[in-house]
Formats: sequence, C-alpha cells, structure tokens
Amino acid sequence: MILPFETETQVRAAAAPVRAQLDADRLIAYPTETVYGLGSAPRDSALTPLAQLKGRPARKPFLLLVSGRLMAEEWGLVFPPAARAMADYFWPGPLTLVLRGGEGRLPDRLRGPEGGIAVRHTSHAGMALLVRLVGFPITSTSANRPGGPPAPGVDRLEVLFKDAVTDGLLLVLDGGVLGNVPPSTIVDCTGPVPVLIREGALPRPELRRAVGRHAP
Repeated sequence: MILPFETETQVRAAAAPVRAQLDADRLIAYPTETVYGLGSAPRDSALTPLAQLKGRPARKPFLLLVSGRLMAEEWGLVFPPAARAMADYFWPGPLTLVLRGGEGRLPDRLRGPEGGIAVRHTSHAGMALLVRLVGFPITSTSANRPGGPPAPGVDRLEVLFKDAVTDGLLLVLDGGVLGNVPPSTIVDCTGPVPVLIREGALPRPELRRAVGRHAP
C-alpha cells in the first residue's frame, strides 16, 4: 500500500493505518529531512523483518525517531548535560544522539558496541507529527540495499522493495522526491565527553558554535 504523505491532513489520515501496520510487526517506508527511511515498532519481533528487508546483519542496530526529548526520556533514555544541550538546540533536526538507558523498555538489539541507542527527533514535519500521533518511537534506517544509495522517492522504493510492498509487509508513505541532502550528524553521548561519530548535515563547527563546551 502507498499512502500520500505531504500535507498535515494526509499525515493525520495515515496515522491509524500506520499504527495498525506497526502493531502487527510490519514495516513502513517514509520521508525524513535527509533521506527516505525504513522503520518498525521498537520491538524485537519487528526488528527481525526489518533487518531481513534491509539485508543487513541481524545484530547491527537501528536508530529511533522520537517526538522529542520527553518521549526519549519516557522510554528510559538518559540525557547527560551535553546531550541535553545539543537536543535542546538542534532538535528537531538532523542530529542523532547515542544515549545510554532504555533497559527493559527498548530491545538490546538497538544498542551499538558502546552500549547506547541512537535517537533523533526529525525536523520533517510529517514524520515528527506521525511519531507523536502513533505514540511510540519508530525505528529508522536508510531505504536502500547494502552499499547502494538511499531511494529518493516512491518510484525507487517500489523497485527496491517490490515484493514487500505487494504482499503488505511494507507500507509506503509518499512524501514526494527528496533532494540530495547529507545524512544526520551522529554524536556518541554515552561517555564522559561527547564523541563525533559521523559529521553529516551539521558540521562540527556548527555544533561548537551553538553549544560550546558541550559539543564534541
């Protein structure tokens, strides 16, 4: 199934079928402010089909999209001072923070080798609203096959994941064709000082200009 996803009315209309899809451990494809993503509910039973569709190792973690710092904290994730400063300044936006916490609430399969879970509050208005309406974090990984470029729009998604769309495993949210935008910047906030893992849409100088000593 493919649903229109460009206006607030369309986003609100999509919320119920998306919630049903995720509750059944099925998957969605959706636009963000960077690239199209693939996602699921934050449960082990949903992560397995997501990893299989993506074609990646089952133990390689996915990040989470949240509706803000409050949702992340409600799911047990911990914001040290540096993470709080960056989230308060750059969220919603293309900044992914790797955080400790979430034990007993979120699957350990989401954890990277440092023990943290990657989290982002997207500035894509439609997805930010959808996560809030669904009421729980949605996992996220770029909509591509390993080593290939992310799909810029629905036409490419249908080519890459034709069988999954046809059999209902993958519900596609059509937000139009996205531009060539860098991926999110990733900062590891699990240790005593933040560490820049990937310099993406937000370069290090911009982080430091905004939050000073709290930046990596």
